[in-house]
Amino acid sequence: MTEENQPAAFVENMLLLRREDFDELLERAAERGAERCLAHLGLENGHAAKDIHELRDLLEAWRDARRTAWQTTIKALTTGLLAALLVGAAIKLKLLGGAP
Repeated sequence: MTEENQPAAFVENMLLLRREDFDELLERAAERGAERCLAHLGLENGHAAKDIHELRDLLEAWRDARRTAWQTTIKALTTGLLAALLVGAAIKLKLLGGAP
């Protein structure tokens, strides 16, 4: 077969495939691609779903911890500012043992 006839022969062979065969071929190719991708990520041992679920839980815990840290920082700064204002007001009103 010459190189010119190869594409035509390929097209003819593709036309001979039934729709079900073509769908099955695509499905197998997709599964192989997914398996390669999981293997590349190190998730090919059958525990990929569990591993991904644990990673998502870990990420959610990290986000919660970061949000809590920011909230705690804001609360501490606000409390410190209010305490300083109260101490300043008490000194101004001579409620704390300031000079007579």
